[in-house]
This record gives sequence, C-alpha cells and structure tokens, in this order.
Amino acid sequence: MTRILSAPVYDVAIETPLQAAPALSAALGNQVLLKREDLQPVFSFKLRGAYTRLSRLSPEQRAAGVIAASAGNHAQGLALAAQKLGVKCQVVMPVTTPDVKIEGVRSRGGEVILHGDAFPQALAHALNLAETHGYTFVPPFDDPDVIAGQGTVAMEMLRQHQGRLDAIFVPVGGGSLIAGVAAYVKYLRPDVRIIGVEPHDSNCLQQALAAGEPVVLPEVGLFADGVAVARIGEHNFELCQHLVDEVITVSADEICAAIKDVYDETRAICEPAGALAVAGLKRYVARDGCRGEVLVAINSGANINFSRLRHVAERAALGEGREALLAVTLEERPGSLREFCEVLGKRQITEFNYRCQARENGQIFLGVQTDPALAPRAALLTQLAEHGYPVLDMTDNELAKLHLRHTVGGRAPVGLQERLYRLTFPERPGALGAFLNALEPRLNITLFHYRNHGADAGRVLLGLEVGDGCDAQAIDQLLSDCGCPFTDESDNPAYRLFIG
Repeated sequence: MTRILSAPVYDVAIETPLQAAPALSAALGNQVLLKREDLQPVFSFKLRGAYTRLSRLSPEQRAAGVIAASAGNHAQGLALAAQKLGVKCQVVMPVTTPDVKIEGVRSRGGEVILHGDAFPQALAHALNLAETHGYTFVPPFDDPDVIAGQGTVAMEMLRQHQGRLDAIFVPVGGGSLIAGVAAYVKYLRPDVRIIGVEPHDSNCLQQALAAGEPVVLPEVGLFADGVAVARIGEHNFELCQHLVDEVITVSADEICAAIKDVYDETRAICEPAGALAVAGLKRYVARDGCRGEVLVAINSGANINFSRLRHVAERAALGEGREALLAVTLEERPGSLREFCEVLGKRQITEFNYRCQARENGQIFLGVQTDPALAPRAALLTQLAEHGYPVLDMTDNELAKLHLRHTVGGRAPVGLQERLYRLTFPERPGALGAFLNALEPRLNITLFHYRNHGADAGRVLLGLEVGDGCDAQAIDQLLSDCGCPFTDESDNPAYRLFIG
C-alpha cells in the first residue's frame, strides 16, 4: 500500500478518466464504467510501473543504462521514463511485435532489438545482454515497484467512484496490473470482486491458480500480443493467489467484439489486450445473469497496427453472435439460388460464395446476419432444415473463418461456357434476393461472390452460363434492365488464369 501511495507516476502519467458506458450499460443491464488507460501518453498503463521502477534506481544503476524485454507497451513506457530521467534505454522485443509499438519506442529515444518469436525468447536475450554489459534490467511485470506503479490505477478508480462497486475486470498478461489493483482495492474495499481476464490460449494466471503455483504454458496465442506471456510473475502470483476472486477466459472473436463495443462508446480503438476486460465483463454478465451491478473494465492499451483493424472488424460480428457462417448444399439447376434467397427472406446476407463444380449439387459458403435475442443462429438453422437444405454450421470453425472463406471456388467444370460480370447494387436487406428475382429463371448462375464491406453499395462477382438461346448480348440487356451498373470481365486475364 505504501509503495502504491508513494509511486511518482504523475511526473509522466496522467490521471485517466473513469468513463460511463451508456450503450453497454443498457445492453447488459448493469452500470458499466471504463477506466481509460488507453489515454496515457504512451497509450497504455505500462508507463506507471516503468517510471516508478526507474525513478527508484540508484545513480549508479541509471548511469549503467537500462534494458528491458517487452511485447511493446512496457517498452514504450520505459522509453518515455528513461527519456524523462536522461537514462540510456534498450528494449528487446519479439519479432512479432506490431510496428506501431516498435516505432513508439524509437520515437521516444529507445533502442529496439528484435529477437525471438514471443516474449520468453526476448526476455532471455535481454537478461543475457544485461549480464554481459552491466545494464540494469527493468522487469516488465514481476517487480514490487512495477506492481506499485500499476496499482495507482486502482487508487484513481476508488477516488473517482466512491459509491457501490461490485467488480473490477482486469486484463492479465504477466500480472503486474491485476496484482497492483487487487492489493490496493482489497485493502480498502474487500467486498469488491477482482476478476482477471485472459485469452483462451494465453491463460497463464488461470492455470497457475489451478495448479497452486506458476506454470509455463507450452505456447501462447499471439492475437492479443500485449498479454502473450507464458508464465505469470512470481511476485504477482503471490498477491493474486490470495486477492483475485476468479479468472475468466475469452476467445479472439469476443475480444474483437469488445474492441467494437469500446469504439461505439468512445470512438477510440483498443488493442486486443486493451479490450480484454470488456470481453470478460460481457462473458461474466452472460454467464451469471447479474443485473443492476456496478462493473468496471480497465481499457489497458490502444497500440494496434491499423492493418489489423480489417481482421478485427471481420471477426467482431462473430464474437457478438451477430453473424453465422454456413455451408449450404443446393441443387445445381437454374433458379435454385433465387429460391434459396426467398427462404432467407429479409435476413441481411454478409457473404455469399458459390462456384459451379458439378452438375448435381453445389455448395454455398454463406454469411448471414443474426441477432442473439431476436433472430438467433439456432432459428436460422432450423428454418433451413425445415426447407430441406443440408447445412453445416461453420460459425465456430477456425479453419473456415481464417482460410476457407477466402479460398472457396476453383475452376469451372470442363466444357462450361460462361460469361463473368462485376456489378454493384444498393446495400440493404433483401437486395440480393431482389436482384436474383430479376434474373430470368432460365439463366444458370455458375459463380457468385459477395461480401458485405459496410458500404452503401454491394459488390458482386457473377458468372452466368451461355447457351440454349442465351447469348452474351441477351445477358447484357438483362443486366441493364436490372438497373445495376456492371462490367463484363469475361476477357479479364486474371479470371482466365484462376477460375475460368
């Protein structure tokens, strides 16, 4: 407690707001508050612990220079702390570290050494360099001063909210944040539950608590790189073992959904580790059905590469149960796609991949918007089964989500005569079905690819069989009559090379 109260974090850090989340609160039936550590100067809480540790080094240790190992956020905090105190700083980072974090260190005067695929390899290399060259090693999490610095987050929260408080959700990597928060909160408010949140594939604290001692995970998931730690810190475990009430684990899809939740509330974008607490809070409410409680989630960081947002956006709908991915078998005949869309009705289609491969049956890779409360996935599966469509639910199939949705298709059957068109139509529920209804039943669709990109116009790649009096000129006229702008891609060399 004394270490936390005396931590000099405000030399470089700010007191971040404890912000109400009205949309989440309404959706979950509880009062949700977000501790905005993503607003720190280095966009992460890690600045608190790094500066506290560095400020308490002896003059001799500072003169020797400091070195650390980090997946990114501790590195940026240490670089800024070292810059503030005039100390030479080196950081060993895994080669998988996002560029935004690497540049964050360099922009603050720190030297970056990339080594290893994950944190354990980076840590071993940093310790070796410290011993060889006499640098002072600054731990990223397993240190009393680092824990004290992170504990100032709890000091602020209890000062900012002095009324009812039922639970605080804390992201867990090496454990310094949850150890510091638990130590402070449990001393003053032992009634408040401290709940750690980890990814399913990086649950080092959960496994340590189950084993009664720290354990080494054989491998860790890298999606939430800020918490990709194989072993909980010794000092942190000693505190967590007695002060943490439970640990919840969440999937990558749930993390993506939580990133969207935070964006909807704040217009700020969390990194995956930064949104862990919100994902755990949502799972906790869904599991226990609690209502009317006051729940706090710590948004721990916002250091995410812009290029990763594409993946986050794609998986967010799956994480919140608002999209189903299905493989549906149809008869291979003119009109079958149109009939299938009539069964779907006004449901919003998010993805539609189809390629003619045989003359009997065809398979569609289908994405459909769902609603956990009003139109759940189970109801959709039942509806399709009642209409005689064989369906494979791939919503939880990682292979399908990561790879198959981008590789379905292939070449047309030998001898098939087709024309290929790229077209657009207004993006609204039912638009796809309306378009298919406008095509004459005698037209056989041989290829159909569509993905919802959140724009106001849907983009479709369409293949149509030529023959039996249906020539290219007739197809062009029919598409013109549909009122959808289109481009004939039949002579495109890429089409001939890959799918023609």
